[in-house]
Amino acid sequence: MYALVDCNNFYASCERVFQPQFIGKPVVVLSNNDGCVIARSAEAKVLGIPMGAPEFQIRELLKQKNVAVFSSNYALYGDLSNRVMAVLGHFSPNLEIYSIDEAFLNFDGMAVSDYHNYGVQMKTKVQKWVGIPVCVGFAPTKALSKVANKIAKKFQDRTQGVYVIDTEEKRIKALKWTQIEDVWGIGRRYAKKAKLRNINTAYDFVQPKHEGWIRREMGVVGLRLKYELEGQSVLDLEPFSEQKKSIATTRSFPKQIADYDLLRERVTTFAAVCAEKLRKQKSCCHTIIVLLVVDRHSVQASKYYYTMAVTLPFATHSTLTISNTAVEMLQQLYKGNENTKFKKAGVVVTSFIPEDRKQLQLFEEENPKHLALMKAMDYLNQKIGFKKVKLASQNLSLTWNMRQNHLSKKYTTNFNDLLEIKCL
Repeated sequence: MYALVDCNNFYASCERVFQPQFIGKPVVVLSNNDGCVIARSAEAKVLGIPMGAPEFQIRELLKQKNVAVFSSNYALYGDLSNRVMAVLGHFSPNLEIYSIDEAFLNFDGMAVSDYHNYGVQMKTKVQKWVGIPVCVGFAPTKALSKVANKIAKKFQDRTQGVYVIDTEEKRIKALKWTQIEDVWGIGRRYAKKAKLRNINTAYDFVQPKHEGWIRREMGVVGLRLKYELEGQSVLDLEPFSEQKKSIATTRSFPKQIADYDLLRERVTTFAAVCAEKLRKQKSCCHTIIVLLVVDRHSVQASKYYYTMAVTLPFATHSTLTISNTAVEMLQQLYKGNENTKFKKAGVVVTSFIPEDRKQLQLFEEENPKHLALMKAMDYLNQKIGFKKVKLASQNLSLTWNMRQNHLSKKYTTNFNDLLEIKCL
């Protein structure tokens, strides 16, 4: 038996943990630079505030409805997520952290007599220990546990936030209730194609007459999903790994930038952050990608995305090498676009290998002094403060240059932001 545990309105719930005066009131959380809505409480959804809505377009609505607005506080959200996952680990050693607010659990080999009661215990303990409300869906497969979780969340009054698909009757009823676009792994494009074949629900999807179409359109992935929805477990829990397959640092600018020097400083900073993350997970990269984005809402242009990739002949995690390569690509992307104003830029590194498996090249290799320099930089930054040692091409007084007018405190990760309790 599998379970999917999903935190309810996670970002909004995190803000409410330390500001309980917002419980029961509409709350929205904005993206980087306070750009658009990325999370809504249930109360905000009732008001009709759409996901992804630009903040400036709904500013008056937020004021009229007295909606609490917060900037993204990822330090807080990440720490509370880790706490939730630690609590869930007490209920099963087989845990897959699927996203910041979701986790799969496997109970094979465990004697659980009443899964509904067990789910209520999970829900209660997470709420009590962390303060985050969750819903739990149990089913024989991962895909069906996703469906069960949606039912638990949709009908919380009847299910207590926990739903178990443990009979064939429940499975069929759940599949008939689930719309095709809500099935885990069915994106917008596949949902549109499926509806053209009169596949409107998950139950329609698993009918034998559609297997040929699924194999042709979706391949092995689609067939595995079909088997999962039929109750055949073919997707195991993925082992947890802190090693990422790619690292991206992208940010929107507070205002559009056309000046090359400003773009170079931002790209250099993004490259430096990628390099630091590489060293932290003890990896080296071969491929570096730089991207520039034009704001399609304010500029009419024939091209909105500019990107370039370079594969180095050697693997590296040197800030100097990665930033210099990124700046060289920026120069080529900027050439001929001097008058173009860019809203966003980013650096992506990929094609990783562990740093202890790095192969030396015979004809072209990185300066060996970089390794000692990077160790010294990381040591100093760790000892005297975050980002105190930077490249000369970076702005020494600027970290992210993000607009965060509604940022809450980092209650659990910054000593200066700890809650203060006044005893009378």
